[in-house]
Amino acid sequence: MGDLLLVRHGETEWSVSGQHTSHTDLPLTQHGEEQAKSLAPLLSGRTFALVLTSPLGRAVRTAELAGLTGAVPDPDLHEWDYGGYEGVTTAEIHRTRPTWDLWTDGVPPGPDGAPGESPEEVGRRADRVLARADAALGQDAGDVVLVAHAHFLRVLTARRLGLTPADGRLFQLATGTVSRLSTEHDRPVVAEWNTRP
Repeated sequence: MGDLLLVRHGETEWSVSGQHTSHTDLPLTQHGEEQAKSLAPLLSGRTFALVLTSPLGRAVRTAELAGLTGAVPDPDLHEWDYGGYEGVTTAEIHRTRPTWDLWTDGVPPGPDGAPGESPEEVGRRADRVLARADAALGQDAGDVVLVAHAHFLRVLTARRLGLTPADGRLFQLATGTVSRLSTEHDRPVVAEWNTRP
């Protein structure tokens, strides 16, 4: 059976500033494009049974620059819907809600089309992605690669390991990195994390 490779998109202006970025479709910075290109050697030489990306441009562009072909956009790989906290930093939120924690509190609703999500709602999307990945991995045709966003991929990792969605807080994930989830003795494990060339 192949491995599950997680690619976090390259840097954007808001990933640098720490602003929560869900549906705001910012492009990669020049550095983010360089990060994405640098991932190609980590992904070359592998056979992929399935390549999925978030539908957002920063993920699609990262996949292209990393040399991934045949990528299929999957709406379930969209970043956590930050609702009313879109574009806001954690420090700014703590000015009015000093004990707020994304992983336990979720977010308030935002403007039209951005209702916000709880950790459990993100976890349900992650479970759907994992079911699709497992179907492809079960064909023994290669690895599966997912190109997406930090918070979503952290929740997905927690779910893969049998943890709650909120346990995604345990897995810090940097921009422009590849992580690998594998198995050992038929149990899911983290085999590599935050790998860069």
